[in-house]
Amino acid sequence: MKIDKGPRAAGERMRDVLGRLERETDVWVASADGAGVPYLVPLWFAWDGADVWLATRPGNPTGRNLRAGRRARLALGDTRDVVLIDGEVEVFSAREVPSAAAEVFAGKHGWDPRSERAAYAYYRVRPVEVQAWCEVRELPQRTLMRDGAWLV
Repeated sequence: MKIDKGPRAAGERMRDVLGRLERETDVWVASADGAGVPYLVPLWFAWDGADVWLATRPGNPTGRNLRAGRRARLALGDTRDVVLIDGEVEVFSAREVPSAAAEVFAGKHGWDPRSERAAYAYYRVRPVEVQAWCEVRELPQRTLMRDGAWLV
C-alpha cells in the first residue's frame, strides 16, 4: 500500500462525516446484553442534524440491548474510511417518537415504522464521541467530538 496524500484537516473530516450522515442509508449498530455479549447488525438510520435515529423491533436483541444498556456504537464506512460514533440511547415507542424525527426517518427511507402492524420502537442515539479517519495517516487526530461537543 502506498500513501501518497497527507491527512485531511479536522474541518474537512467533520464535513465529510456530516455529509455521510446525510446521504448514507445503513449504519452498523453495536450493542451488548447485560452479560456483555456483543451484538452487531446493520440498520437503516436517519440524521436530524444532531442525533442519529434508528428503528427496530423492541423485542429483538438490538432493541433489548439498546433499551437496557442505553449505549451504542455506530459505524459507517469501510476499513479505509471509518466513522465511529459512540452515543447515549433514548427509546421511544411509535406513539411517543417526536413527529419530526419520525418524518425525517420516513422521508429518507420511504418507510414509516409507525404504520406497521408489528411493534417498532425508535432509538435516538445522541453522539458523545465521534472519530473519523482514512487509513493510518489520520489516526493521531481521529477524534472530532468528545463529551458531546465538536472539537472542530
